[in-house]
Amino acid sequence: MRIKERRNGPTYIIWYTATAVLLSSLAARPAAAVEVAAGDWKLTASGNVNVYYINSSCEEQTTLGITGGLACRGAAGEDKSSSISNGLLPAALVIGASTTQKGWDLSVNFGFYPGISTNDGSPNLQQGADLLNTALGTTAIDMRQVYMTFGKKEIGEFMLGRNIGLFGADAILNDMTLPGVGAGNGNYAAPANTSLGSIGLGYIYTDWLGQINYTTPDFGGFKLTVGIFDPLEPITQGTATPEGSPGYHAKVVYKAEMFYVSASFIAQKHEGPLNIGDFDSRGFDIGGKVTLGSFEVLGWYYNGKGMGTTALYLFGATVTGAERDSDGFLAQATYKFGDTKIGLNYGQSNLDLASGEAPSDLVKSNEKYTVGVYHSLTENLTLIAEFSDVKAEAHNGIENDSNTFNIGAYLSF
Repeated sequence: MRIKERRNGPTYIIWYTATAVLLSSLAARPAAAVEVAAGDWKLTASGNVNVYYINSSCEEQTTLGITGGLACRGAAGEDKSSSISNGLLPAALVIGASTTQKGWDLSVNFGFYPGISTNDGSPNLQQGADLLNTALGTTAIDMRQVYMTFGKKEIGEFMLGRNIGLFGADAILNDMTLPGVGAGNGNYAAPANTSLGSIGLGYIYTDWLGQINYTTPDFGGFKLTVGIFDPLEPITQGTATPEGSPGYHAKVVYKAEMFYVSASFIAQKHEGPLNIGDFDSRGFDIGGKVTLGSFEVLGWYYNGKGMGTTALYLFGATVTGAERDSDGFLAQATYKFGDTKIGLNYGQSNLDLASGEAPSDLVKSNEKYTVGVYHSLTENLTLIAEFSDVKAEAHNGIENDSNTFNIGAYLSF
């Protein structure tokens, strides 16, 4: 996740641009469009390119902002913006290699995720950070996925490396806005490489974590994954401190012909500088989907203490370590007729104040609805149009509202 902060008078407006995840379940290995045999090894490649025209209409600049609010606000006297950029997903190229040796299935995977928006400024002109979207600019490659697996059918599988997390993964992987845009980039002079989708608006971003996991064999549709992950520093902590123990997570899944159900758990201890601000975080999510012919309905719910909102551990506790509770949900229904799918989803994320904490402009809730049309022009090319409306409310009663319209295309291979 990438965070960009802007100051506007005495208030701070934090805009979130979310990196995202592949359309297929990357908790396992990605589906491959290209396969090449090389001796005993099989080399694979898959990915996507997506591009959208995104138009955002934001809250007037004269309205006070909300710390952690996801409804965009006017900037530099403008309350509207246009951009040509990626949606919730950046473009992707995932390369893998797999083989079987002495009865063990082995694989390695590398994921490269470039955007199309200028985000490195202009090396030729040596532009500063405030002048990103200029001529002679470049875009960076985000390599967020490097992992290996080994296992046997009767034993299960071990995964070691950097990959998508367990908590919140199924919510985003089943979000209809994943190949689209959802909540837009906001009112940026420099477009971001990715949008929000429903991140922070129904679920906390799962993120990409250094981790070691074990997944059981399939027991009549049930699978369990347990593991540890590299502990994360809270984004707002400021000073990094050594963490004495890893983070822990687990996930259970049941999959049948028409049903999919999952639940996950996450926990981590946080060490504050000089033991000031120490706190514990823990959370769970649960949900599922039902598919009846062309109709699909799904819902996911999460609850946490010290988990924060939008990103893992963002605003999860006060500076003295008093934990804040949070929860949220995403509900969605889609219907497909012919090559066209229409859908509606609604999500809400809530953040409570800590015990004894005074009301402030800290976000109380972010909510969004999206209406989308997804037309499969070919097997791999989808044309997409969406409209999203976002509302944010602070604990002191401030409210912000914005909306986004996008149209574009998603091509996978």
